[in-house]
Amino acid sequence: MNEFLRSILLQSTGATSFKEKEVIQELWSGYGKIVRVELDNASVESVVIKQVQLPKDKSYSHRWDIDIGHQRKVKSYMVEATWYNRYSTNSAARLPKCLAIETQGDEVMIVLEDMDLSGYPIRKTIATWEEISFCLSWLAQFHASYLGQIPAGLWDTGTYWHLETRPQELAAIDNLRLREAAITIDNKLNDCKFKTFVHGDAKLANFCFAKDGHVAGVDFQYVGGGCGMKDVAYFIGSCLNERDCEYLENQILDTYFDYLQIAMKERNEELEVEWRSMYRLAWADFHRFLKGWNPDHCKINSYSERVTSEVIKRL
Repeated sequence: MNEFLRSILLQSTGATSFKEKEVIQELWSGYGKIVRVELDNASVESVVIKQVQLPKDKSYSHRWDIDIGHQRKVKSYMVEATWYNRYSTNSAARLPKCLAIETQGDEVMIVLEDMDLSGYPIRKTIATWEEISFCLSWLAQFHASYLGQIPAGLWDTGTYWHLETRPQELAAIDNLRLREAAITIDNKLNDCKFKTFVHGDAKLANFCFAKDGHVAGVDFQYVGGGCGMKDVAYFIGSCLNERDCEYLENQILDTYFDYLQIAMKERNEELEVEWRSMYRLAWADFHRFLKGWNPDHCKINSYSERVTSEVIKRL
């Protein structure tokens, strides 16, 4: 961290000095890191810094396939900075407070509330139904907060697997029927009447749990416009096996929409009918990405294959 960014950190927190306590996570492909820093003489003991430093080696940039991934990552960090600057305080769903954002050259620094310190210290790799329900409540509150809003400065279409940003994965799909159906599935999701902001990477690992089970969401690199079912389908696939995905499908949707109707203040039956009909479309959309990205991925299972096959037949 250069001296200018150090001064921004001290100014935004009121601290007289700081030291790095731990690296929480290295960012994908060496694009920086997320660190927890301890503060001296500040109102809080620690903050979390997301520090993005673009790779210095651009020797690979002539390669079309890698360059697409590079540009997607660069944009994702700009989107996250815009999210915290313009939109995050409007969320009814709990997420980190942003203390400062600074961009200088090829560096981006986002100073965030430490969710561990704020009572959300637990991370889950396996979730009970009660914990899943808390996450569905979070998603419902998040989606209700941004219904009908235009995602200016964010991804026009949220999620990291959006078809427009994944041409090489589409080309790699062996299943001709799925490859040909991909555009139609994408169009149907994009053409929904009721749009909101989707988190875009709402996996179980991006939820911080309190001891009472309540949750906060983190990581907003792929937030953008779209149908809320994209988040719900992706989240469920991150924490349930294929048997439970199928067995609990109705319960999942009933629970989410119960929370959503409450969060919207006024019931909207038309939205619920439309979005319920898109749950399996959203599932097939992510399945399409996995089939092109890693056809041996553990999330590709008989339920996903069957859902996608049924979606294609109905197109």
